[in-house]
Amino acid sequence: MTTQSVSSDIAAATEILTERSGAVLSIQLNRPTKKNAMTSSMYIGMAEVLDAAAHDDSIRVVLWHGAGDAFSAGNDIADFLNHPPGPGESPQSRLINAFIAFEKPIVAAVHGVAIGGGTTMLLHCDFVYAAESARFQLPFVSLAAGPEFGSSYLLQLRAGYLRAAEAFFLAQPFDATKAAQLGIVTAVVPDQQLLATARETAKKLAEKPAQALQACKRLLRGALHEQLINTVTLENENFSARLVSAEAKAAFAAFLGKGARSSR
Repeated sequence: MTTQSVSSDIAAATEILTERSGAVLSIQLNRPTKKNAMTSSMYIGMAEVLDAAAHDDSIRVVLWHGAGDAFSAGNDIADFLNHPPGPGESPQSRLINAFIAFEKPIVAAVHGVAIGGGTTMLLHCDFVYAAESARFQLPFVSLAAGPEFGSSYLLQLRAGYLRAAEAFFLAQPFDATKAAQLGIVTAVVPDQQLLATARETAKKLAEKPAQALQACKRLLRGALHEQLINTVTLENENFSARLVSAEAKAAFAAFLGKGARSSR
């Protein structure tokens, strides 16, 4: 194992934290100074946690949330450009596959910002509670990239074409109430009650007959499974092609330049 891979493993261990409470496994994105922006090691680390939980019969439910003042700002752009996903296996695709294969309930608690992948990953959860102050955004077109995590299929399925087109094409931020209207969020709750509400739902789910609950999830998702896998493949091909385009290079350079100016 190289020094670089060792440091990546250490980072993943500190940036993806887990905690057990009975049959509920809590997963916390723990990179608060970067608004829990996802690095390659974090995608792999979370995929490994989900894969392990899938095979642990003592775990019945996953509760997912973020540290600090945000859920997730999506990709860490600098890390992302240094490790761009290709059309095949990538850290992002590992997590996508882990979500698709996961048959136990996932309950998410969203506060602060959920941008890009911070929003699209929520489409793979079974319950999503958002704080009243939460803000969402799908900025892929503005970055000259494209939808990912199966979102071009899942969001249209829930919200309809016109609302999905508005969210993707204009790429404007939207609030928790709009996220509920789009079918991304189960319910909007007061900020101070967010984590308690999500934990209560996770506890209720953990008390249900586990095999029946998982069978129900398989049935609900069964008809969607093949289309979702096909969509993910097409999205990955499009995303990797877009990243090497001139307009994407210009958009990412402008984004990084704006970030450098705002930090001065």
